[in-house]
Amino acid sequence: MCRQGKLRTVAALAALALIAACGSRGPAGSLSADASQGHLTVGIRFDQPGLGERTLNGEFKGFDVEVARYVANELGVTPDDITWQEAQPATRESLLTSAKVDMVVAAYTISDERRKLVDFAGPYFTLGQDLLIRQDDRSIVGPESLNGKKLCTVVNTTSAQAVKDRFAHEVTLVEYPRYPDCITALLAGIVDAVTTGDVILAGYAAQNPELLRIVGKPFTNDAYGIGLRKGDPDGMAKVNAALRKMIASGAWKAAALANLGASGYELPAPPAITAH
Repeated sequence: MCRQGKLRTVAALAALALIAACGSRGPAGSLSADASQGHLTVGIRFDQPGLGERTLNGEFKGFDVEVARYVANELGVTPDDITWQEAQPATRESLLTSAKVDMVVAAYTISDERRKLVDFAGPYFTLGQDLLIRQDDRSIVGPESLNGKKLCTVVNTTSAQAVKDRFAHEVTLVEYPRYPDCITALLAGIVDAVTTGDVILAGYAAQNPELLRIVGKPFTNDAYGIGLRKGDPDGMAKVNAALRKMIASGAWKAAALANLGASGYELPAPPAITAH
């Protein structure tokens, strides 16, 4: 009986150890479980200078990229073990809900509508919506001056429609798959302005300083968050903890200055990290 009792005790302890180990990894399909395998797939933008960009030699750089690397490292995944997946506005939710990516760090504005499909950690950056126009255009001084003009944005974003609904009912909206398409159309005179977050526009203005400029009158208060699959509170807590550490350590400010400072963009203060 004594021997049987010891065997039962050993078995019970082994079961508890197994449960604890599984708990540390998280349930199958969770961010913690995926990170425990030593690899993560992260959705970023490939076409936004300063935020998320794939260079001609195949490297990935930008503030969002640095945030993703920092968070992944805190989860135990090295930069070399990250697979970068392009996440366009039209595909961000589907990439998460289909588990093709583990998280999205792609100038992803937090909104109640998007929260119906995905969760957000953060926010990790605050910004305002603005307008990018040609350098010699003096007729556009804000969103209310866009009546009769053509305003460009990309598919599956809400920024241009918000301008039409709130400020200029007679503006014509033009959509392209990518922001570089909007920039080309603006330079060619096909559209009169491009709208999205001011930090995105600053990157494009920095690439064409003699031809393009930002109006400089933000008319919204928005925030970028890290998109996660719904129903993973442990994963969200770990990402939020990583973001808090990035801000407290000074790594957030260093990454922001290195990737966004050259454009002349006035950096906001680091945001308070809250669960979404």
